[in-house]
Amino acid sequence: MSELQSLTATELKERENILREKYAKFQSENINLDMSRGKPAPEQLDLSLGLLSVLPETGAFKDRNGTDVRNYGQLDGIPEAKTLFGDLLGVSEDNIFIGGNSSLSLMYDTIARAMLYGVAEDEVPWMKLPKVKFLCPSPGYDRHFAICELFQIEMIPIEMTPTGPNMDQVEQYVNNDDAIKGIWCVPKYSNPEGHTYSEDVVERLANMETKATDFRIFWDNAYVIHHLTDTPDELADIFAASDRANNPNRVYMYASTSKVTFPGAGISAFVSSEENIAFAKKQLSVQTIGADKLNQLRHVRFFEQVGGIEKLMEQHAAIIKPKFDQVAQSLDQALSGKGIASWSNPNGGYFISLDTIDGCAKRVVLLAKEAGVTLTGAGATFPYGHDPKDRNIRIAPTFPSVDELKQAMEILCLCIELAAIEELQRH
Repeated sequence: MSELQSLTATELKERENILREKYAKFQSENINLDMSRGKPAPEQLDLSLGLLSVLPETGAFKDRNGTDVRNYGQLDGIPEAKTLFGDLLGVSEDNIFIGGNSSLSLMYDTIARAMLYGVAEDEVPWMKLPKVKFLCPSPGYDRHFAICELFQIEMIPIEMTPTGPNMDQVEQYVNNDDAIKGIWCVPKYSNPEGHTYSEDVVERLANMETKATDFRIFWDNAYVIHHLTDTPDELADIFAASDRANNPNRVYMYASTSKVTFPGAGISAFVSSEENIAFAKKQLSVQTIGADKLNQLRHVRFFEQVGGIEKLMEQHAAIIKPKFDQVAQSLDQALSGKGIASWSNPNGGYFISLDTIDGCAKRVVLLAKEAGVTLTGAGATFPYGHDPKDRNIRIAPTFPSVDELKQAMEILCLCIELAAIEELQRH
């Protein structure tokens, strides 16, 4: 039995009164702390200020093929940018399309093209089908779910485990329903739990039989280099596994420098088979003449200037690791042993996933908001914003300072305990 569950009704009420006094004190202090999104802190953005001057300093505006990047051309990106992402992701440059500042835009466009034109020459556009469904490992990334909702794609929640999505569930669905066209995956340091898919999960995703011939894996590799420790998680090669399984066109991968340099002014990549890339370029050639090649070149030159992208990411980790440590320390000190919360301790990524007891997440978020701490909305990590157990909260530690984070976590932990006592008193 947990510490709180062992208390009598009288003891619970006494504990509630103590917490409410502390809560009222926080409310009187007019605190305003925002932990709702995974934003880099100003100190992290300062690491990339050299981007703003690296091209004028070199005075060279041509890529290695001699193309002037200030002018039109090169729909799929400059060769140096392809090399950068090829090395980063372990893929061939022939499989890469370089985009603008947002991998989310690339994902949106992929869905939009599939709706309008299908995913291949001989496949039916999804908009002409009676129903389109996606599998959504949950908790997951709210913006993935928002894309599906906008395009009226039915979302099916899939249990997320420490090794990735529950593959028994995934295989059961894709084997039997040809309306299921895709699955969202954040395979490394998943959002929000920080899990990395196991080799077995990667192999099963690559090899599984799907009733839909146009099924695609949307592999959002957002945190491929966002390590917090010296022993980073290893992620198996989904493309190699898919090639071995004779499913070379199954995977769409996405990545960007959004949390490496400037989120609002980075570069992104869409990676897939040569056949998929060629099909996408036919439509993209009408949509755009190409992304910002000056930005692509300056990123390449900047990474060379600072000693490589890995060196820059070590500096990021030095800034944000103490913040993750502070969250873990606060949760452990305030809540361990009470039986009212559990949380992840990721080796990388941008979030910590916290579970309250069932039925408390919305109440916790509201209590925190009224005490001056804004969190991601309860339910946001599930399709349609509906957490069936109302227990998951995504914590984004990166933007506040350590001192702000310490205060915010004190308030959050108080709110978790207060909401739990309210819930226990109802039963």
